[in-house]
Amino acid sequence: MQLNRTLPPALVALTISTRSWPTYAVMIGADLLAIVLASIISVYTRLALEGQFAPSLYWQLWPVLGLFIAAYAIVGLYPGVAISPVDEMRWLCLATTLMYLALAAMVFMQREGEIYSRGVFVMAWALSLLLVIVCRAVARLLFARKRWWGYPTMVLGAGKTGSMVIRTLKRRPGIGLKPVLVLDDDPKKHGSLHGVPVVGGVELAPALARTRKIPYAIVAMPGVPRDRLLSLLERYGSSFAHLLVIPDLFEFSSLWVEAKDMGGVLGLEVRQRLLLPGPRLTKFLIDLAATLIGGLLVLPLFLLIALLIKLDSPGPIFYSQIRIGQGGQPFKAWKFRTMVQNADYALKTYFEQHPELREAWERDQKLRYDPRVTRIGRFLRRTSLDELPQLWNILRGEMSLVGPRPIIDEEIPRYGDKFPLYTKVIPGLTGLWQVSGRNNITYEERVSLDAYYVRNWSVWLDVYILLRTVWVVLSGEGAY
Repeated sequence: MQLNRTLPPALVALTISTRSWPTYAVMIGADLLAIVLASIISVYTRLALEGQFAPSLYWQLWPVLGLFIAAYAIVGLYPGVAISPVDEMRWLCLATTLMYLALAAMVFMQREGEIYSRGVFVMAWALSLLLVIVCRAVARLLFARKRWWGYPTMVLGAGKTGSMVIRTLKRRPGIGLKPVLVLDDDPKKHGSLHGVPVVGGVELAPALARTRKIPYAIVAMPGVPRDRLLSLLERYGSSFAHLLVIPDLFEFSSLWVEAKDMGGVLGLEVRQRLLLPGPRLTKFLIDLAATLIGGLLVLPLFLLIALLIKLDSPGPIFYSQIRIGQGGQPFKAWKFRTMVQNADYALKTYFEQHPELREAWERDQKLRYDPRVTRIGRFLRRTSLDELPQLWNILRGEMSLVGPRPIIDEEIPRYGDKFPLYTKVIPGLTGLWQVSGRNNITYEERVSLDAYYVRNWSVWLDVYILLRTVWVVLSGEGAY
């Protein structure tokens, strides 16, 4: 009661409903559901394929479910808050694979291998890898915007960085950090920031953390002098179970940075995966295998699209354009034709009739209703099927399945000092900006996402983008 008298009345009345235990329960439930579903599907699929065994033989292994949850907890997958999707997928795959290997070793070392089907184990393992990722994504989609999801989070700093942090956390609730309070020593910034109350100076942090049970704080003051920042961390850092400091290193690599203790001196080690031959070879092999297999599977669709284009409008089936590849080398990128003939004239005429849209075109090089696009072209663009011919570019080594969007010469000035980053890798059929909003984001955001991809590249990031691409194509998110 004495503590409450030191706080403004508005803070005493403030209630925060976010708690972490329901998030734990939802994520554990999602994982259990995924593993159980994978097991049921595997067992009954094998049984349907003339298997001769009693399904109850496998159900007696149910205590192993607890080991899966324990393994996920050990690698930090609970409650699934403030973890990057790439790291989450990587640890899920590694932990799941390790558990199935351990389970198989336990079963077969006990000389029960003749009883259990190896096919069931392999199928359950493959399905578990997929379903655990899917179930977690569905759980976040259903519950991430609920008030009880995740950790209530206090943001220290109401400046530009604090604004960016709050905006990001509100736009991506799946991260699980819910900004509920902002503190800043500047009285002019008190009030509200993106709907979050800015209630006072940072000296209120310990009291608010204790009385409002806020376990997470984000220090968003990268411009603060070093001595001042160290003082803040020492004075108020012990009030929070989790303290995240936003460093003055914007646009720096974030996925593959590891803290190192160098005799009491904090260092950040950056692993330049672009320079490692192993991951690059793995990327090449994935591109080659997926393109050859996928190309054969989509060949009938390829022929159908070619026929529809020919019937829809006069002109060639394919369209090519000179794009910039790795090392700044030009190459000819192929697509299905989605525009009418004399497209430039059609666009000029359209702008004469709608001059107010010229500014949007010059800013983003995109129009929601492009007069040049044919009927079948709109469908192909919305589903990204117009880019299927770029599988040929991948086979030629000019493109990759995943990478920055291939650009033309006129776009180089818009990349500015990020253009050298772009030229370090092979451009991709899909990429980070395509799964992060596609046409709903600005050109500057696309450039930043391309730069982020290059700085944080890994095989795991590629796999994540490929999985996200499937969802984006099916949902039509940001497509027009």
